[in-house]
Amino acid sequence: MRIGGKPAGTRTGEQGIAVFNPYTQERLGSVPKATLEEVRRAFDSAHACQPKLTRAERAGILQKAAELVREHRDDIARLITAESGLSLKDSTYEAGRVSDVLLFGALEVLKDDGQIFSCDLTPHGKKRRVYTQRAPLLGVISAITPFNHPMNQVAHKVVPSVATNNRMVLKPSEKVPFSAIFFADLLYRAGLPPQMLSVVTGDPREVADELITNDHVDLVTFTGGVAIGKSIASKAGYRRMVLELGGNDPLIVMEDADLEEAATLAVQGSYKNSGQRCTAVKRMLVQQSVAGRFTELVVEKTRAWKFGDPMDPATDMGTVIDEAAARLFESRVKEAVSQGARLLAGNQRQGARYAPTVIDNVRPEMTVVREETFGPVSPIITFGDIDEAIRISNGTAYGLSSAVCTNRLDYITRFVDELQVGTVNVREVPGYRLELTPFGGIKDSGLGYKEGVQEAMKSFTNLKTYSLPWA
Repeated sequence: MRIGGKPAGTRTGEQGIAVFNPYTQERLGSVPKATLEEVRRAFDSAHACQPKLTRAERAGILQKAAELVREHRDDIARLITAESGLSLKDSTYEAGRVSDVLLFGALEVLKDDGQIFSCDLTPHGKKRRVYTQRAPLLGVISAITPFNHPMNQVAHKVVPSVATNNRMVLKPSEKVPFSAIFFADLLYRAGLPPQMLSVVTGDPREVADELITNDHVDLVTFTGGVAIGKSIASKAGYRRMVLELGGNDPLIVMEDADLEEAATLAVQGSYKNSGQRCTAVKRMLVQQSVAGRFTELVVEKTRAWKFGDPMDPATDMGTVIDEAAARLFESRVKEAVSQGARLLAGNQRQGARYAPTVIDNVRPEMTVVREETFGPVSPIITFGDIDEAIRISNGTAYGLSSAVCTNRLDYITRFVDELQVGTVNVREVPGYRLELTPFGGIKDSGLGYKEGVQEAMKSFTNLKTYSLPWA
């Protein structure tokens, strides 16, 4: 997501913002270009609403919405593919994840969110008990979502808000707005009062600051780039923020790894969702004694990865979000090659189509691995021992997720303890998680606050403590 500046893939006009299919360049339609005053009215309306839905009512709405998502799975997948260029395989998987988010939200609503503490735990304690309970925020939640998971990113903002009886104003990426609107419509059909969720679409240059600084905003939740996240932090003032800002995630392959498994994880982690995931494999760190065979396997599997028409059910990878993104990946790979890297596969571009790409002889200081390259590029870096692997992995501004391929417990415990990331996945891609579990990073990957249904519900509430005499 980019705030400020006209995004590629959309075109603004007096009547709205036109949205185009990245693969065909077909005009899909347009969404309203909200004015500053309309955005302010959305916050006023949300703030005036005081939701009183019971736990049973909230759970029922979320369960019904999950049923509707499953019922419309194919429609959702085609919509996501049309506006984002992601393959139908990836879009269908995303629709399933959206259903999971709704179901987990429905289950979490039914859990008691309080704790009980007896006060006679110490010699000077009293015969009392302390209780906690959670309440919705006093103000409105402002949510800003990116293009790479057009509906699931939206679900991860909206579902915890509904589950905790909050009100939200959501601005989806202007590149992929239809998935967010469709999701909101399914929630309304499931019984959600419209005042609890408003979706606004507009030119970020005109409305972005209002989404951050409006007097009714109590919390800003944002997923997107580091520069935008830091800009939000500088403007938000005395407000809560949940910022999920991307990553530069390594796949670390040790000398004892199952190389067939590691190479499979490498290509899946690099090319699923067209490589446009904050938890995609962005760097492959490989112990030098196995680097040759691992590289051969990665190239072989990359060449078998079918890319092209995203609407073809057999396609593994569609386009990236737009031609500008594809050009960026192409230029970074060319720069790395000019600095000594070796191109082994890919780096072919046609419009927003960009071939899965493998390069080796990569050094950590090259831009392609120093910065987050948000696309289907597999850069291979070799190392000597675990100390060097950890040093290279931690030698980046990011700290989101990681994957390690090894069976040695001593290696695993060191990686878990010493990698400066929010997640360490053993023999799995960096992005593996449940929609329920805590997710987030440190350093430039975020403020350390977690997403995932459980943690987001905590972030979206105020904790109140009270005590009572207890005989």
